Amino acid sequence: MTTYSALTTLPGEDPAEALAAAIEKLNPEPVGVGVFEIEDGSGLWEVGAYFTEKPDEIMLDVLAAAFGAKPFALSELPDVDWVAKVQRELHPVEAGRFFVYGSHDADKVPAGCIPLQIEATVAFGTGHHGTTLGCLRAFDQLYSDGFRPARVADIGCGTAVLALAAAAVLPDALIIASDIDEVAVDVAEANVAINGLDGRVECLEASGFDHPRLASAAPFDLIFANILKGPLIELAPSMAAHCAKGGVAILSGLLVVQAEAVTDAYLAAGFELTAREDIGEWSTLVLRKR
Repeated sequence: MTTYSALTTLPGEDPAEALAAAIEKLNPEPVGVGVFEIEDGSGLWEVGAYFTEKPDEIMLDVLAAAFGAKPFALSELPDVDWVAKVQRELHPVEAGRFFVYGSHDADKVPAGCIPLQIEATVAFGTGHHGTTLGCLRAFDQLYSDGFRPARVADIGCGTAVLALAAAAVLPDALIIASDIDEVAVDVAEANVAINGLDGRVECLEASGFDHPRLASAAPFDLIFANILKGPLIELAPSMAAHCAKGGVAILSGLLVVQAEAVTDAYLAAGFELTAREDIGEWSTLVLRKR
């Protein structure tokens, strides 16, 4: 089945949301509409829509002009099983003692590593992205230094690869993986089972720390949060409230140019920066609660 995508950018979240709402009323109707902030400090937002019938290009031009957006870039997408394609093209990732791989590379797992099987799915976190890799490396270094957290939270867990890494080396720890996306939670639960860690990681749907189970399990000795700059800054006070004294937060999902702003927010919330690693354009921060 042929799919069409229509993408544009414009300044401001409110205009972007309004444009997305207008697109949903088009005929033919889109099968999906998304609004995303472009995390480069430009203030621009991307609006994208997907159609199974070719959309009316004139109406798209009219909407773009009406909302102050750039002209839509309309593309015809090939009929490809993208998950299968990605699975074939992704190679295993080594992050210290951890070896992240898909089932198609099961024969490549080396001896002496901690294997984590993660399939390419709709949830974020296969280990290939600089943010996930940075978090795994940071945790591996902490573990090598003797850090043994008893309570771990993976906020915005995606595939739950970070929670799984913790569960694999911390057999007695309480570990909770949460995500705002119900589908991601389902993926996380599947990955727990695939890796033989049933009962070791609790997976739940939550926005930030807004869940009774997270509140009852706090304070956490280690908190992963591989999300985005905006939510990370907003979560700083809550992160401090749910982190034990001397506890560690490993943060990523932010560009190198955003690292200073996120660091400042956490310094103000009572943390100190103990390590930072930049991988390409992405940064990972390790902070300890004072």
